[in-house]
Amino acid sequence: MSCTRAQEFLATHDILTLEEVDARKERLGATEALGLLEGVNKLIVSKGRKVTEVNLKTDRPDDDELVRLMLGPTGNLRAPAIKSKKTLLIGFNVETYDSVLG
Repeated sequence: MSCTRAQEFLATHDILTLEEVDARKERLGATEALGLLEGVNKLIVSKGRKVTEVNLKTDRPDDDELVRLMLGPTGNLRAPAIKSKKTLLIGFNVETYDSVLG
């Protein structure tokens, strides 16, 4: 459901994606999720109405905490996940998308 809302947001704001991966077909576990943080300065995780922002440059938590934020109950990367410049967005929150991508 949140992937659909994310796709609708991107379409209505004319934001093009360079690469799209179907999370149902390609599963990313802890190691791959941590690899997505390479070159990223900020991680923003949305779970329902709760939004957690992590400044990876100055206040990087340990890998276990990052994995806890990034992975869902199945042990795979939560979807949707969008990398924009030096920010990684995980989950969908319209206000967050607006401020980062809008």
